[in-house]
Amino acid sequence: MSDTITTKPAHAAQPQQSQQSSQHAAPPQPPSQPDAPRSGKRKLFLLLLAAAIVVSAGAYGSYYYTTGRFHESTDDAYVNGNLVQLTPQVTGTVDAVNADDTQIVKKGDPVVTLDGADARIALLNAEATLGQTVRKVSGLYVNNDFYAANVAQRESDLARAMDDLKRRETIAQTGAVSGEDVSHARDAVSSAQAALDAARQQAEANHALTDRTTIEQHPDVQAAASKVRDAYLSYARNTLPAPVTGYVAQRSVQVGQRVAPGTPLMAIVPLDGVWVDANFKEVQLKHMRIGQPVTLTADVYGSSVKYHGKVEGFSAGTGAAFAVLPAQNATGNWIKVVQRLPVRVYLDPQELAAHPLRIGLSMQVDVTTHDESGTQLAAAVNTTYHTDVFAQYGAAADAEIAQIIAQNMPVSRTAATAAVQKTAAVHRNPARSAG
Repeated sequence: MSDTITTKPAHAAQPQQSQQSSQHAAPPQPPSQPDAPRSGKRKLFLLLLAAAIVVSAGAYGSYYYTTGRFHESTDDAYVNGNLVQLTPQVTGTVDAVNADDTQIVKKGDPVVTLDGADARIALLNAEATLGQTVRKVSGLYVNNDFYAANVAQRESDLARAMDDLKRRETIAQTGAVSGEDVSHARDAVSSAQAALDAARQQAEANHALTDRTTIEQHPDVQAAASKVRDAYLSYARNTLPAPVTGYVAQRSVQVGQRVAPGTPLMAIVPLDGVWVDANFKEVQLKHMRIGQPVTLTADVYGSSVKYHGKVEGFSAGTGAAFAVLPAQNATGNWIKVVQRLPVRVYLDPQELAAHPLRIGLSMQVDVTTHDESGTQLAAAVNTTYHTDVFAQYGAAADAEIAQIIAQNMPVSRTAATAAVQKTAAVHRNPARSAG
């Protein structure tokens, strides 16, 4: 019988020893159970979250149905205004430019001047022609008295000739006067009658040139005055005034430049009358009306500065309709695109004065559409832009014409007598004249 001896390695017995030592080192743990308090907190948190969502939804729904649905807003809005172009009315060479970009000019200020030497010469010629015409027409009126005196003289000659004829015919029976003398007397009467008729025709011809008019209103004087007015306007238009008060922009004119009528020289922008063009989507226009209040903010000032205005009107077409290249919606590759309609918003002038805006700045626009009593089409009231700086040219021309006519009018007898007496008094007493 043989004995079998099994030999185990030493490290095989170590796990059992370490397991026994670990069991002796740590006390036994009870079996794990569910965390009841943590699960309750989670349920409470979820309930509170759900309640918060419900309350928020209710608050938003209440806000929307009471306030939110009466507001339409867009950030596709920009400041717009009038760009008043300064253009010449006559051809000329620029000899002065009195304003530059970013500078303000007042209404009527001479902004650009042209060389007016040639126009000045033409004006002087026209004025001389007018003075000469006034003197000629004045002579026509003086001739009325001359022809009237001539007619009176011819009537006197005719009366004398007729008396001579009657006396000769009376004594012709006695033989004191020969038949030849009677014949000569008859010829004298015929000659005096012809002279009277000629004088009357001359008087009527002269009256045809002067009746039912005055020297100032005579056609010849008016024709010459029109030439003076035309020459004066051509001369005055060498000075280009500012049509409105505003800021200079887009100046392109230079000194020495030869310009023609209609050439844009610069633009003048009146910033006190700007407005906002807000481009709303077509789906936002259903409840929008003219006169509804508008709240605006400008990107340049931020949300701290608010402008208040009102809807002034709606454009007659969308931006795509007035584009340089309108969309061809009838083509086969048509894709529907939501259109935008420009809405014009009027701004409060006092707010504009406090926080000026420039053309092209971006705006945030919010329209309150609660009041829908207005219309979407503007009433039959047209805005009128007017300037009277050019009307002053006509008034100055009329004053110049009136002065020329007065200087060339004939001096009346009374005025001439007074002038002679005044001259004589001056010669008699020079000290009184000096005083």
